[in-house]
Amino acid sequence: MNNEISEDEDFVELINFIANEHRIPRIFRQRPDYFQCLRDFEFVERFRLSKPAVLYVHDLIRPEIEHPTDRNFAVTSRQMILMNLRYFASGSFLVVCGDFVGVHKSTASRTITRVSRATARLCSKFIRFPETEEEISVTRQEFYAKCKFPRCIGVIDCTHIKIRSPGGEDAEIYRNRKQYFSFNVQAICNSNLKFMNIVARWQGSAHDSTIFNNSAIRGKFERGEMGDSLLIGDSGYPIRPFLLTKLSIASTRAEQLYNESIIRTRNCIERSFGVYKRRFPILSVGINIHVSKVESIIVATAVLHNIAIDLNEIVPNISTEMENLINLSFFEQGTDEQNRRLNGANEITRNILIRYFETM
Repeated sequence: MNNEISEDEDFVELINFIANEHRIPRIFRQRPDYFQCLRDFEFVERFRLSKPAVLYVHDLIRPEIEHPTDRNFAVTSRQMILMNLRYFASGSFLVVCGDFVGVHKSTASRTITRVSRATARLCSKFIRFPETEEEISVTRQEFYAKCKFPRCIGVIDCTHIKIRSPGGEDAEIYRNRKQYFSFNVQAICNSNLKFMNIVARWQGSAHDSTIFNNSAIRGKFERGEMGDSLLIGDSGYPIRPFLLTKLSIASTRAEQLYNESIIRTRNCIERSFGVYKRRFPILSVGINIHVSKVESIIVATAVLHNIAIDLNEIVPNISTEMENLINLSFFEQGTDEQNRRLNGANEITRNILIRYFETM
């Protein structure tokens, strides 16, 4: 009997040996602490935010992203945020971002999704349109001080955020006029280049005016909630009593001053998009994950853009190649001349503004 038991034990050991002979041992790599090993300028170059700014964001979203245990060498909440920022900074493949922190690409994918969504949920706190009388008054005064356009509360425009081909039957609705796949993102900024409103759910083939006509912000103005405040847009937008664009032909001195002020004011949104894309190059390189996760990344980066402005963060340097790529995005929007037709109410608003410039 004892001999039979001994033989059975030997057989089990043999089976275990064979089963484990070619198994790759699980190795827990020591993950670098980039807060300690990188100098400040190196940290900003890699993560696009300073160390204090990253810690500020970390404190805001830590409860939503951290693991309940550190067993099995779990990724810490700080490491998760750094991995996410590295992805925003480079647009690299997930395996590269994972290697940067020392995790498998599947872990990197889950982490980027988790952190992006947690950051995007801060939208209501950091991307806000003026609501109180004081907020509206301050926003208008700041625009006038910098751009000399009265009653302006915001500048509206769209920009294309490049994505990989989503595949499937609906892929072509994401192809824009420049023939690449994208999301067409509408934003409204203030004179400090902060986003006050963002709409990031529309495919690249959607026209700017279509996005605006279906936006909640349009309803806010049409219901009179913003009083006599004005939005400034480009020729891709329909002219409304509350939304003005540049004159196609300026024949008088007052009309020239009106156009100059419109151009100066519109420059805010162009600069805002420029800073936004320079801080997070993934927005120009292209977001290479599933299309269902793109919106949260766009909103998350917009939240971080506003936080960076609040904290007076510097805009990190980018390569010449990346600069050229970003500059190309400002020539993507088309013009729909039908949107420029004036009805009576729209013409009254514009003429009031032109008469204002006659006094200057």
